[in-house]
Amino acid sequence: MTTSRLAWRKSSRSDEEVNWVEVAVISAEALAVRDSKLPGSAVFTLDQQEWRALHAALSKYTP
Repeated sequence: MTTSRLAWRKSSRSDEEVNWVEVAVISAEALAVRDSKLPGSAVFTLDQQEWRALHAALSKYTP
């Protein structure tokens, strides 16, 4: 998948000291996720159900 044309959004929890993830919409059914510190690194895709599960799990984390 070519990801250079995707519109990446950085996590609202990211700042200059702490970076988290970036998310891009691929389609109505899928999202792409990557490490915001390493934008050229691996990208993985999630369907809506997988995204909701990941988001719920990460929302419980407090740095």
